[in-house]
Amino acid sequence: MSVPHKVGSVKSKQVSSFVMQDEEEGLDTAEGEEWMQGKTLVKPPDQLDLTEAELNEEITRVLKASNPNAPQNVVRYSFKEGCYKPIVFVDQMAIHFELEGNLVHKDSDEGRRLMAKQAEVDDGGGDERPDNVAIKAGKREQKLTNQFNFNERASQTLNNAPRDISCQTEPPPRANFSATANQWEIYDFYVEELQRREKSKEKHEGQFLNKEEDKSKKKMIQAETQNDDISQLAKVVKIIERMVNQNIFDDVAQDFMYFEDASDEFRGEKGTLLPLWTFQYDKAKSLSVTALCWNHKYNDLFAVGLGSHEFTQQGGGMLLFYTLKNPSYPEFIFNTASGVMCLDIHEHLSYLVAVGLYDGCVAVYNLKKKTDQPIYNSRASSGKHTSAVMQVKWQKDDLDSNHNFISVSADGRVVSWTLVKHELVFTDIIKLPVIDTIPDDLNDVIPTVGTSLDFHKQKDYSFLVGTEHGKIHKGSKYYSSKFLEKYDAHFMNVTRVRWNPFHPDVFISCGWDWMVKIWDQTMKSPVFTFELKTSVTDVAWAPYSSTVFAAVTTDGKVHVFDLNINKYEALCQQKVVSKKTKLFNIEFNPVHPIIIVGDDRGHVTSLKLSPNLRKKPKEKKGQDLPKGPEVEIAKMEQLLSSLR
Repeated sequence: MSVPHKVGSVKSKQVSSFVMQDEEEGLDTAEGEEWMQGKTLVKPPDQLDLTEAELNEEITRVLKASNPNAPQNVVRYSFKEGCYKPIVFVDQMAIHFELEGNLVHKDSDEGRRLMAKQAEVDDGGGDERPDNVAIKAGKREQKLTNQFNFNERASQTLNNAPRDISCQTEPPPRANFSATANQWEIYDFYVEELQRREKSKEKHEGQFLNKEEDKSKKKMIQAETQNDDISQLAKVVKIIERMVNQNIFDDVAQDFMYFEDASDEFRGEKGTLLPLWTFQYDKAKSLSVTALCWNHKYNDLFAVGLGSHEFTQQGGGMLLFYTLKNPSYPEFIFNTASGVMCLDIHEHLSYLVAVGLYDGCVAVYNLKKKTDQPIYNSRASSGKHTSAVMQVKWQKDDLDSNHNFISVSADGRVVSWTLVKHELVFTDIIKLPVIDTIPDDLNDVIPTVGTSLDFHKQKDYSFLVGTEHGKIHKGSKYYSSKFLEKYDAHFMNVTRVRWNPFHPDVFISCGWDWMVKIWDQTMKSPVFTFELKTSVTDVAWAPYSSTVFAAVTTDGKVHVFDLNINKYEALCQQKVVSKKTKLFNIEFNPVHPIIIVGDDRGHVTSLKLSPNLRKKPKEKKGQDLPKGPEVEIAKMEQLLSSLR
């Protein structure tokens, strides 16, 4: 837009106009005697009579570049924002006169060419006419121009501001490898390899009884030898792959180990999340992340369950295992006939993984077995769930030292599964009660949907179950007739419920009603309530503090709270995925200060917590601060006592 500015001033005075008129006396005079005639001043009848002060007064007029007739309320439709937006920059130029001419500037290239051509024509001779002779003699008539027939043209244009566009790329990572090899080293290696193969053949050939067995045995030996070579090669390839990935993601690995955000000192109590690796598998792009779980023994290994929450998008699922050492490709891949809805890794036997599927089946996978099929499956069991399994949790071994786990399903049943020989033996623990609004004759037809399950960290027989109707039930494995307590937690689906890892009476819940609530099991109402302005899909306690927890929402944000620092709002609210991407799961690493979140596009993103999000009391000189679970329990108890 042109900025109005003073371009000049025009001083004007009112001057009386006079008309000269010949004074006639009698007859007309001759033309030669006009100079002798007198002149008189004729004043128009409407002429104003101004004083000398008024005549000397200066009237200043300011000329502006803006057009007073330009529209000021022009709007255009914005396809980006989906609404009409007013136009800020309006063209202020007004054209008063425009004339297309054919004049060419004499100093231009075209003007010089025309002048040269005209000069050639003039020098080319022709008939010796009188006018030509006069022209050659330098007596060309000079053309008289009309000094009063002219026009002036001018225009003002707005020059666009220049913009510099530049980009900077990092050079590809490089690594120098050097080694010395000669023919003798290569020859010795081949000799040793041939000797090893001959010894293995002789060992098996000594046990042959006849020629027919000899042929079949030789084929088996060759196949075993080939498999051994492939297995050794696969191990070497995996090591090389990890080395290459460490070189590619070296900057991320350095941030993971050593980076601490120094800007936290200037943010007060606020913190940030640093994005690290993103784990994705090309064949799982159409699936959503439905479950996450860290391995308790290997802290860099975690499991990812892939499926779909939508009924119309059901199909196959996947169970993937990633490690922080190799973010480019999964360590283990298991394909499932139905979508994976939940999973849990055994706390002590880290190679056993329990999985709940959308079709109601539960399965157990063994990472030590070289097969992609589960070692246990409830598909043929009569106690199989009739709807999607929403949560599975491993339990301590029973009196017969049999492994077992518990599942809750959308059919309203809480079932215990025991691994006996080669089958799963089920035992119904309890069934979720039907809500009061359902008639008695429809109780068996419309069950209460269980959505989440968690067991007490100290009392392993006590558990909590969240339902689709917003209720949370507290039960015990020793009471199968009814639940011990019921909490009216949310107005919509309870997406997650978890016990506090330190305090025995505190648990947390979240739901689709935008709420995150913290409960004391001795009270009917929540002690803390936080509204996150969109559906909350998962919440998790931090393993290093009793007052720190994090939640994810469907708008792609991660919210991190610390009740010991701020009891009213989050210390960090950060969007970690692209637009229109929903977050479904979140898990804290048991050792490292990182979290992983899963979205609806099958991606898992790892994030590092800044120092303000894992702040610990400062140690004074000469004083050792108390550490351990007792300190965390006391910290939470202090918060609860102030609210009670």
